[in-house]
Amino acid sequence: MPEIRANGLDIHYAVEGEGPPLVLLHAATSSATEDWAAQRPVLRNQFRLYLPDARGHASTRWDSDEGWSHAMLHDDVVAFADALGLERFHLGGLSMGAGTALAVAVTHPERVISAVVAAVGVEKEPRSSVARRLMDPDRIEREDPSWASRLARRHDRVQGPGAWKKLMAAIRDDIVVQRMPSPEELRRARLPILLAYGDRDPWVPLEQAVALRRQLPDARLFVAPGVGHVVATERPSAFNTVALQFLRSTAG
Repeated sequence: MPEIRANGLDIHYAVEGEGPPLVLLHAATSSATEDWAAQRPVLRNQFRLYLPDARGHASTRWDSDEGWSHAMLHDDVVAFADALGLERFHLGGLSMGAGTALAVAVTHPERVISAVVAAVGVEKEPRSSVARRLMDPDRIEREDPSWASRLARRHDRVQGPGAWKKLMAAIRDDIVVQRMPSPEELRRARLPILLAYGDRDPWVPLEQAVALRRQLPDARLFVAPGVGHVVATERPSAFNTVALQFLRSTAG
C-alpha cells in the first residue's frame, strides 16, 4: 500500500474504488482497513476511498513519546488531503477518527462535502472516566491478553516492541486533557453530518448524542438499539444502509 508525505509523516494508506473522494478515519489503536472492513465493499462501488493509518498506528510510523494530541490528528488529515490534491471530499470517522472528522468539519467546512461520524463525544464525561478505566495497558495485558496480542501484531512490527502500550497510554492521557469544542465552534460545521451511535455506548450517552445533533447546523442522527461502541462494526448492515443513503444524497 502507498505512503505519502504530509505534516512531517510518511502516512501509510489504502486507496480503492472510483467516484467522489471519501476519506475514512479509524478508531484509537486500530487501522482504517480493519475498522472499515464491513463498509469498504459497499462504499467503493460509489466512492474513491482513502484509508490512512493515523500517526503511531499500524504502518504510519510515529513515536508517541514525542507527543500525541487530538490536534495533531486534525492537522494530519488536512495535510493528507492537501498532499493528495483533494480540494473537497467526503469524510468518515469512527470514535477517535470521528472526533478528528468533526474537528476538520468545524475548522474547514469549505473542504468537507459531508461527514459520517460514529460514536463521537464532545463532553468530558463519561469519556475521560471510561478512558482511564479501559485504556490501561497493564490491565489489558493482565485481563485481556488476546487483545494485547492483537495490538502488538497490529502496531509493533513497524512502531517497535511495546509501542502499542505507549500509544494506548498517550491516547488515554490526551482524552483526559483534550479541550472539547464549544457550541459556537460546532455551529461552524455548516455541512451535512450524519451522527451514528449505539444506544448503549458507555463513552457517549444517548442524551449527549441528541444534544450534539441539536447544536450542529445540518445534522442527522442514527441510533442503533442494543448496540454499544461502535455501531459501524457492531451493526454493520444497518449502518451501511443509512450511511450509503446519506452519502449518496450529498454526493451531488
